[in-house]
Amino acid sequence: MSYTLQVSDVSKRYSGIPVVSHVSFTACAGQVTGYLGPNGSGKSTTMKIITGLIKPDTGEVRFAGEPIHNNLRSFRERLGYVPEEPQLYTHLSGNEYLTMVAQLRSLPTKIARTRIQELLRLFGLEQDRDVSMSGYSKGMRQKVLLAAALLHNPAMILLDEPFSGLDVGSALTLRNLIAELAARGKTVMFSSHELETVERICTRVVILHRGQIVADDDIRRLQTLMALPTLEGIFAQLAIEQDTVAIARQIADVIDA
Repeated sequence: MSYTLQVSDVSKRYSGIPVVSHVSFTACAGQVTGYLGPNGSGKSTTMKIITGLIKPDTGEVRFAGEPIHNNLRSFRERLGYVPEEPQLYTHLSGNEYLTMVAQLRSLPTKIARTRIQELLRLFGLEQDRDVSMSGYSKGMRQKVLLAAALLHNPAMILLDEPFSGLDVGSALTLRNLIAELAARGKTVMFSSHELETVERICTRVVILHRGQIVADDDIRRLQTLMALPTLEGIFAQLAIEQDTVAIARQIADVIDA
């Protein structure tokens, strides 16, 4: 079975104001798809639509050929999701939280215990496994969220700013992990402001601006078509309306005056 994600003509309005307008793209199994856009471009709204947390006004989302709302529970059983704004039960320890997630996912106890132990170890959380998450750093909490998203071995992994709070070593591990998961046939889609990371690991990118797609292509082909050497240059031309160089110079002038 091909675990392809298809977003078809999806639109969403809030109080009559369009947030996402006629968005269509495909994220294929075995590939890493980057979903980019400035703040307020509709990225997180699209992500929530894909997870089924929000219903679109028009259009539909399909996974493995089936509309997700035909059987939302079945779809979510195959989905691993790390949201941009995490909500954790911080009175729990990392071990307790992952155990709760495993129970909600109906993982067999023995499998769950083994996976939790190994994930805590590999994410560098073993020594703090029984410490309340209220005492965890932002990066430690992010690792718990990543472990929770992967615990049930999902077919599709949706990551919204997954590098938030991670130190350099953990970020490098996650970068390699994303590539490894795609190589094992999973559908991986992630949104990030770290364009250098996106450029290194994504097969293709979808760029959103003011709720509409302005690019959807292989990164190398975009670089050739636009005669720009980096994803940063492409993103700046397609999705940034400000002259960032001029603004930076003006800020420096203000403090230098």
